[in-house]
Amino acid sequence: MKYFKKFTLTLGLVSAFVPVLASAAVPKAYTYDMVPPTDSKEAFVSWMVTNRGEDKKFLGQRWDRYQALIQRGDLTNEQTKRAFLMTPREEFVLRKTSAHTYDDNFLDIGFGVTISGPHAVSRMTSVLDIKKGDKVLEIGTGSGYQSAILGHITDKVWTIEIIKPLAERTRTLYDTIIAKGYTEYKNVNTKQADGYYGWEEAAPFDKIIVTCGIDHIPPALLKQLKTGGMMVIPVGPPGAQHVLKITKEANPDGSIKIARSDIYNGKVVPFVPFTKLEGDTIVGSHNK
Repeated sequence: MKYFKKFTLTLGLVSAFVPVLASAAVPKAYTYDMVPPTDSKEAFVSWMVTNRGEDKKFLGQRWDRYQALIQRGDLTNEQTKRAFLMTPREEFVLRKTSAHTYDDNFLDIGFGVTISGPHAVSRMTSVLDIKKGDKVLEIGTGSGYQSAILGHITDKVWTIEIIKPLAERTRTLYDTIIAKGYTEYKNVNTKQADGYYGWEEAAPFDKIIVTCGIDHIPPALLKQLKTGGMMVIPVGPPGAQHVLKITKEANPDGSIKIARSDIYNGKVVPFVPFTKLEGDTIVGSHNK
């Protein structure tokens, strides 16, 4: 009986999301060399309907947002452009906000957190310049959308969520989507933990992306980043972070050099706080 109650609760949580693809399996198995056409909106929508079985309405909105992201300079490499076009953001938003799926905004997903706007996801991912085979760690799974984007670029993704019911909901959502035919998400490894300490047993990582704000760079994440690797992280006081690109390089004498640059050229981009776990309880944040 306990198992039945837990299973029912999980289904209830997942049902808050938009079951866009529930009626049929994805028509064509995923491969990393699949590339939708980008010469026109009509060609893109037709290809995606045929190969991925997705909803024309959302596909049209995805295309329109894709064009805007390119014009703004948020999508800057081919692998991230492809990942944006291939990822059904509509699967990761709440039903109550589905009309705003491709708006250029952060959207509420419950538990006091948000799904990052397409602009932030696209720019942060583009800056990392991820290649297939790169090991990537995400801190702050949230809705699962950012790690879904990553899963279209590389087959080695690890993601951590601190909020236990949200981590369970997103893991179940992933499993549901995988069962529909989105097999690329089998390569997304998830766990519920305090992301401040990274994922030591899976380290080192080529790239790290942090989707919550903090006033310093967590030492464990810097340690788990490979020499020659790169991290993007919102750093600053609550609600006033700057998204930084951190590079870790070796000096000729073998010492390590850490360089920082602002990917928005000084613009403030507020993120939810990088919260702290003590035992099983979230208590405040990791800000010093």
